[in-house]
Amino acid sequence: MKWNIPNLLSLFRILAAPFLLLSGWLGLPALFYAIFLSMLLSDALDGFIARMLHQTSALGARLDTYGDILTYVSVLGASWWLWPDLIQSELNYIIAAAVLYAIPALFALIKFGKLASYHTWITKLSAVMMGAGVVILLLFKEALLFHWAVYFLVIELLENLLITFLLKEEQTNIRSVWHALKMRR
Repeated sequence: MKWNIPNLLSLFRILAAPFLLLSGWLGLPALFYAIFLSMLLSDALDGFIARMLHQTSALGARLDTYGDILTYVSVLGASWWLWPDLIQSELNYIIAAAVLYAIPALFALIKFGKLASYHTWITKLSAVMMGAGVVILLLFKEALLFHWAVYFLVIELLENLLITFLLKEEQTNIRSVWHALKMRR
């Protein structure tokens, strides 16, 4: 494993996930927010730093993807313990988000035997919307941005499915469908 700053930031999210779950299990919302916001910050910085330092790699893309998955799962679990009524009221949107994330992941897994780690521009925008939507939902009990983020996942799903369809072999860090089309030629 290449021990560089971007990979360590992604690894931090992977290692922080159990502690986020523990904060929910123990009923410690302040600790939850501290860990969750640290995870979001590390997610925002890892790719930026990787590009700035020319340290992008397939390993880094995979670590980032695994960190994203563990962040989503641990936030949901911890939130269920901390705010069960809120999670119950948003369950339809949460299930929709899970399905919208799972479909392109399963398609890539079937086609390539690996999860996709495209990190497209749409995926980045979606991550910002979802992260902000979840924070606003949990802090202020306001669901509008979270709902918009779930609707925006449909666009992300379509782009990821199309990229997977277009690629002949598994690739990481594809910026858009247009880039996937150029790679196909």
